[in-house]
Amino acid sequence: MAIKLYAHAGSDATQRVLACLYEKEVDFELVTIDTSSGQHKTPQFLARSPFGEVPALEDGAVTLFESRAITQYIANKYAGTGTDLILTDQNKLAIQTVWMDVENQRFDLPFSKLLEMKTQGNNISGGQEFEKKMMNVLDVYESRLTESKYLGGDSFTLADLHHQPGMHFLRSTKVKGWFQGRPHVRAWAADILSRPAWVRVAASSPW
Repeated sequence: MAIKLYAHAGSDATQRVLACLYEKEVDFELVTIDTSSGQHKTPQFLARSPFGEVPALEDGAVTLFESRAITQYIANKYAGTGTDLILTDQNKLAIQTVWMDVENQRFDLPFSKLLEMKTQGNNISGGQEFEKKMMNVLDVYESRLTESKYLGGDSFTLADLHHQPGMHFLRSTKVKGWFQGRPHVRAWAADILSRPAWVRVAASSPW
């Protein structure tokens, strides 16, 4: 049975999963969920994703929601195809996992809030606070990227892939502000955003 991804292309979480599927060269069927009409809140969709958020994935008997859980499932189950996104050495994997957690716990909140501000016409308070948080995160990344080419180590992994939607957004809005004085972050962003899998995803991004 073919993989089905229930998703909306404008969702950064969807973009994360799409990039992973393309990197792994896994065949799948994209089932578009019209969030503007509330399709993500229907009983049929809630049976797949109980919080009513895209994406959801079906792979045979397995049904998953939450984009990062989905990407890890894909990277592990289809380890023999496409790009290796999970490091096999346990010490290196531990470091990769740290930076995956950093993206989820430190990077995602300010990114999500800044994206929300843009899409809703800046009608959200605390913009400067979230910009400051993002700058602080990027300072840590600049230091980390002086030690290795990618956040998780010397090869592209999920630690980098999970950042692609956010870095795409940052680079398309405030390039000089975000990357001023951070040459390693700038080079890393250019690298991960030029990957063919991400370019394919970005072609349909609304931002």
